[in-house]
Amino acid sequence: MTPHINAPEGAFAKTVLMPGDPLRAKFIAETFLESPELVNNVRNMLAFTGTYKGKPVSVMASGMGMPSIGIYSHELYKFYGVENIIRIGSAGSYNANLNLHDVVLANSAYSLSSYAMVHDHNASKELFPSADINKTIMRKAQELNIKCTAVKVYSSDVFYGGPSAITWQEMRETTGVDCVEMESFALFQNANTLGKRAACLLTISDSLVSAEETTPEERQTSFRTMMRLALEAAIEL
Repeated sequence: MTPHINAPEGAFAKTVLMPGDPLRAKFIAETFLESPELVNNVRNMLAFTGTYKGKPVSVMASGMGMPSIGIYSHELYKFYGVENIIRIGSAGSYNANLNLHDVVLANSAYSLSSYAMVHDHNASKELFPSADINKTIMRKAQELNIKCTAVKVYSSDVFYGGPSAITWQEMRETTGVDCVEMESFALFQNANTLGKRAACLLTISDSLVSAEETTPEERQTSFRTMMRLALEAAIEL
């Protein structure tokens, strides 16, 4: 057990899928996993372990933002023997070519966050996922005939900006980011520091370009293409 996870030792599979929303974790476990078992419920940050096509897989919520995923991914990696975490989340599009429900894979995460510096004196503003996991995901996407686009994501600490906030247009123009989310930069930092592996699959839930957006219910239950792709990749890691 850890301060934030009450699962016993050995409760997690080597690969964990990590959505932000606890209800999305529950939906994935009940929809896709065979014999899912609830292994964590501290603060209702639900985690389940079961099998997918006969192979063990876990799914656990991360909560919102880098501090939250930073805590949970660290404890999974360091205390539960987890080797691989695939974040599966939602993102806002900064790119006119990325539309609602498109599936994207982060090939890097840019951030203005102090997370990496405070965590391990890492001054980098751009961090990278595991090349091995990304290759597996892209190969599975091709096999499953799923369109999956490699993108540069912006991991933001701020959801609601102030009156002088950097605009999404400025961020895209100066950094080349394609979409925005709030977690992958911290996940990549933890994985790289601890000698583990991480990746980030996202579904476009809203577009800053077109002002379109999905509903909370759609975000909770309709990202099945991304979920299936993540599971198919997970059982090959």
